[in-house]
Amino acid sequence: MHNIEFKAELRDPVVARRQCAVLGAKRIGTVCQTDTYFKLHEGRLMKREAPGEPTEWINYHRRDIVRPRMCNYAILTDKQAQRRWGTDNLRSWLKVSKTRELWMLDNVRINLDEVDRLGVFIEFEAVVSKRHDVQECHKIINQLRRTFGPTMGESVGPSYCDLMAQLLAEQ
Repeated sequence: MHNIEFKAELRDPVVARRQCAVLGAKRIGTVCQTDTYFKLHEGRLMKREAPGEPTEWINYHRRDIVRPRMCNYAILTDKQAQRRWGTDNLRSWLKVSKTRELWMLDNVRINLDEVDRLGVFIEFEAVVSKRHDVQECHKIINQLRRTFGPTMGESVGPSYCDLMAQLLAEQ
């Protein structure tokens, strides 16, 4: 699967929520997630756990740049991840806990994330499909960046795991 992603610091979650509603985005809900990261030779592997939800293993590849970028990803069940990587033998690298408020606008996930120890972020993920090609997804993301601009701070390139690793290294 593919999506076009963009992430930035979020200065004003209240205004961002209002903007989501004005755009007609549907609020899906809020969930507390714990993401455990594992180092791979290629890409990233993350085990996502949330109360009342099945565990997901997300394997993804993307560049750490501060502009919208392509992300190639696969979501696997525990059983699929065990067959592929032998998860019992994987060593975890680090954990990131967050509260994610998810909104949907057509093919775009709008995530308002409060990440423990890191801060508050907004992330747009436009899912690429036959109906929404890569170029269209870039257009949508750029429009959302303009729309939400007043609520956003600096653009963010690295994953939350890389930001957390940097924070831990500085301590």
